[in-house]
Amino acid sequence: MKRKFETFIEIPEGVECSYQNGEFECKKGENLLKKKMSLFDTKVEVKDGKISFNIKKANKNNIKIIRSCISHLKNIFSGLEKDFVYRLEICYVHFPMTVKLEGNKLVISNFLGEKKSRTVKIEEEVKVEVKGKDVVVSGRDLEKVGQTAANIENATKVSGRDRRIFQDGIFIVSKKRAIEE
Repeated sequence: MKRKFETFIEIPEGVECSYQNGEFECKKGENLLKKKMSLFDTKVEVKDGKISFNIKKANKNNIKIIRSCISHLKNIFSGLEKDFVYRLEICYVHFPMTVKLEGNKLVISNFLGEKKSRTVKIEEEVKVEVKGKDVVVSGRDLEKVGQTAANIENATKVSGRDRRIFQDGIFIVSKKRAIEE
């Protein structure tokens, strides 16, 4: 059943937001985050410290999309305040794996004794640090930080072997919402 649906989200203090051509742009100080979202038939207004969403004939799918958009905006507001941090751990049993940064790529050498190195692309605006057996991925954009951590984990995925024996890899150990600056 289609019905009128209206909702809003408060913009935190000190954050400037704008919406043009399906793209939200949020800024706080020097930090700027952009997110493109397709909101069909939805009227979006940014004024008086609020972002309001209005749709005249909304069905379940329209409402789901708007609520997802609000969740993305909450993550953007949180990212403008603090960094998101994912910590990954390097695990190996027999062959000592080496991980190093080369520009915007992470190079994984000697994984399961392989001669060829594996490389992982690091997303823009994401910082990656290798500290001994830990890899720390941090940044302002939650989606880019999470995708980079997932790319690192998937690069060392073991397939076609018994996971109980071949336990080598780089695994996500913790996801911190944000750290204070």
